[in-house]
Amino acid sequence: MTEPTNPPAAPDWTVSRWFNTDGAPSLESLRGRVVFLHAFQMLCPACVQHAVPQSLKVAAAFASTDLAVVGLHTVFEHHHAMGPEALQVYLHENRIAYPVGVDAYRDDDPTRAPLPLTMQAYAMRGTPTLLLIDRKGRLRQQHFGLLDDLRLGAGIATLLAEPA
Repeated sequence: MTEPTNPPAAPDWTVSRWFNTDGAPSLESLRGRVVFLHAFQMLCPACVQHAVPQSLKVAAAFASTDLAVVGLHTVFEHHHAMGPEALQVYLHENRIAYPVGVDAYRDDDPTRAPLPLTMQAYAMRGTPTLLLIDRKGRLRQQHFGLLDDLRLGAGIATLLAEPA
């Protein structure tokens, strides 16, 4: 997991559709809270076996804090199999209740660009990718691949302990 010494502002998310929320959470609306965002694909083995269960554990473990848990379904392959309708079923079947956004493509056409917009903005290498954003909206940690629960918990606790 990388943590920059001079953390940059986290790029805005570009989402075409939200699930499990009445509004569209943005970094601006979450300012003052620590944000744990996990980018996943529902057909990614590492996401299904590790990252999504880990995000559910994070949501449960930090439910009494002001940590915002957000999912980002960022699809860069098998577009027809992982559309919003299939994602809605996946979220229901896996009891995912936190907000999940669908990473958008320019003009909502995946054939016009190789990667979704938020994935590009964060220079993600693939899924799963975990992001920790501090209370000031700065990207503090970004990790591609699997991350040990203790290391993730320590990173979240460190940011939660920082003053607003």
